[in-house]
Amino acid sequence: MESPVILKILHNGKTKEYFVNKQDKLHTDLGILHLEELKTKSYGDKIISHLGHEFTIQKPRAPDFFKYAKRTGAPMVPKDIGVIIANTGLCSTDIVLDAGTGSGILAIYLGSIAKKVVTYEIRDEFMENARQNVELSGLLNIELRKGDIAVEIQGLDERFDVITLDTAAAKEVIRHIPGIIYPGGFAVIYSPFFEHAKEIRCELHKINPGEVITLENIEREISFGERGTRPSTARVGHTGFITIARF
Repeated sequence: MESPVILKILHNGKTKEYFVNKQDKLHTDLGILHLEELKTKSYGDKIISHLGHEFTIQKPRAPDFFKYAKRTGAPMVPKDIGVIIANTGLCSTDIVLDAGTGSGILAIYLGSIAKKVVTYEIRDEFMENARQNVELSGLLNIELRKGDIAVEIQGLDERFDVITLDTAAAKEVIRHIPGIIYPGGFAVIYSPFFEHAKEIRCELHKINPGEVITLENIEREISFGERGTRPSTARVGHTGFITIARF
C-alpha cells in the first residue's frame, strides 16, 4: 500500500486519527507505529503499536485533504464545494477549468469526480504547495498551470463543461467565458463580499447568460450534551457567496 493513509482508533470513548504520508515511524501517546508495515497491508486492515493498540487503516478522501493538506490562504470550505457540485451536476465526463488554485483543495474535490481539471494559479509559492497537495492526493487528472487566468483565458483553444473562479480577477475573466464553455455548461464564481457578488452579477448580465443565481450557504452543526441539544456556537455559518451561471 502506498501512502498517504488515515490511521484511526477508538480509545476510551474518543476517536483519534492520524494522516500519514511517510513510510517511517509514527510516535503517538498509544505507542509507536512502524509504518513500513503498511506496504503489506490493505485498507481496512489493522496496524498495531508497540503498546498493543490496534489502528484501522483507511483510504483518505477529499474531506481528509481539506482537513490535513498544507494550506496557503483560506481554501473554499466543503459546504460551498457541495453547492458547486450539486448545482452544476458535475460528473465523470466533465472537463473543468478552475482558477485560482490556492492550496488545490477545490481542484482535488472536483478531480475526484470530473474527467479532468485544469487549474491556474498566479503565485509561485501557492503553485508549489498545490502541486505537493495534488501529488499527495494521488489524482492524475489535475493539470496545474502557472499564469494569470485573466490573461491566459484569452489564448485558450480548449472548451470546458464547468468553470470555477475563486479569484479577484473574476470580473475580467467573465467576458471571455462564452468562447470556452460548452453550451449548457456552468460558470461558478465565489465572492467573499456582497459588493464583489453584485459586481459579478452586473458583469454576467452584460453577456446575458440564460440563468444566473447567487447563493449564500449557511451551515450549522448541532451540539449534543447533557444539558440539551442546540446549534453549535463553535463555527461561523457564513463563508461567502456563490454565483452560478448557465451558458
